[in-house]
Amino acid sequence: MALWIEAETIELRPNATEDNLQAVIRAVYRQVLGNTHVMESQRLISAESLLRNGDITVRGFVRAVAQSELYQSLFFDNSSPYRFIELNFKHLLGRAPQDQAEISAHVQTYNTQGYEAEIDSYLDSNEYLTSFGENTVPSARGNRTQVGSKNVNFNRTFALMRGFAANDIGSAAKLISDLGSDRPTKIVTPTGGSGAYSNTGKRFRITVAKTGGRSTRSSSSFEVNYAQMSQNIKNIQKSGGKILSIAEVA
Repeated sequence: MALWIEAETIELRPNATEDNLQAVIRAVYRQVLGNTHVMESQRLISAESLLRNGDITVRGFVRAVAQSELYQSLFFDNSSPYRFIELNFKHLLGRAPQDQAEISAHVQTYNTQGYEAEIDSYLDSNEYLTSFGENTVPSARGNRTQVGSKNVNFNRTFALMRGFAANDIGSAAKLISDLGSDRPTKIVTPTGGSGAYSNTGKRFRITVAKTGGRSTRSSSSFEVNYAQMSQNIKNIQKSGGKILSIAEVA
């Protein structure tokens, strides 16, 4: 599926079977490496063994992948500093950076403490531990309104998450202009025939929460096709609604 909707929660269970372990390993590679195909020779066999033996947690395995030469070659060596940090947010926290202050803080971390400290700053954060803990694979979280998060962050996460691995290719940051000038990020409908999507014929259910006159909250859901989604999201935001989720209709 080419959209970042309703990401499946994948967790390493106690006394995990080999099938569960392999599902976790595949999910970590897919999330942290942005759907990049990992060849057998590129797999982190030593880190996989540590995970299998219980010597590291899933968070430790995520750290090993994000600090690997493969991750650096894909997302650091050929990317601008802003793009590198933008993708770290996507791959490790499952969301877009919220504002210029977040970007600047991570630029400072990298410049003063180095690459590993920059990766550690996501994985050791309260946000990561609260969202994923030790044994859940990170996944996209921007499809749900987060506590203390503005609706504009939904748009920014959508801009980073849409598409498959090709979406992570390129050295230029996608959000630098909007973050730098504190502008809302627009949701742009993809041009036809680009090959980035296969969802134009599908329908999606948008669930929205609204606050009543006495601070009571209610929710409602409605279905739209892909072409209608962008305008409906804009209308929800203009009316003060909060997007709870977007799910593909089976």
